Amino acid sequence: MSFAAATFSAGASMRPQTLLFAAPDQGVPNNTFLPLIVWPQVVPDETQDVAAWFEAMFAQHGWPPQWRAGIYEYTHFHPNVHEVLGVAAGWAEVLFGGDNGRVVTLHAGDAVLIPAGIGHKQIHASDDFISVGAYPAGRVPQTWRNQPDQLAEAQQRVARVRVPDTDPLGGTEGAVMDFWHQP
Repeated sequence: MSFAAATFSAGASMRPQTLLFAAPDQGVPNNTFLPLIVWPQVVPDETQDVAAWFEAMFAQHGWPPQWRAGIYEYTHFHPNVHEVLGVAAGWAEVLFGGDNGRVVTLHAGDAVLIPAGIGHKQIHASDDFISVGAYPAGRVPQTWRNQPDQLAEAQQRVARVRVPDTDPLGGTEGAVMDFWHQP
């Protein structure tokens, strides 16, 4: 198994950062049209309950929160829906894009929007790591593993996933509108 040649740290900038995957990786279709979006340190400093803050923001913008947990420690992806994670506590190194993808270090207060089809798995994490996960309203995620024999079907499913109408942190404004909606 080979890992990313470089890491990407979300805390390096206060502005949303993007990462676009150019190709599938073995059985991971990735999403060659929509970039991964990382928001570093979006939670206000005075926030006491970071998980509740993410849950409120996601719900307010049409992305009802579904769970509080870590991230699976095996490569998986959602061929039918986009996923947003808000880091509520601790830190984690997450490999995005399959075995040959990029490692992104996420810290409490960071959020990441994972386009349908992007492989992801937790590599390392602090003992207190927890994230809040959400999906666009009315969407139920399917979770697939890295299976090369299903790549063509996975790519077809990912291509049918529509761009959400709202940004999970900004509603009708924000990074989804800036990076995913074409004029």
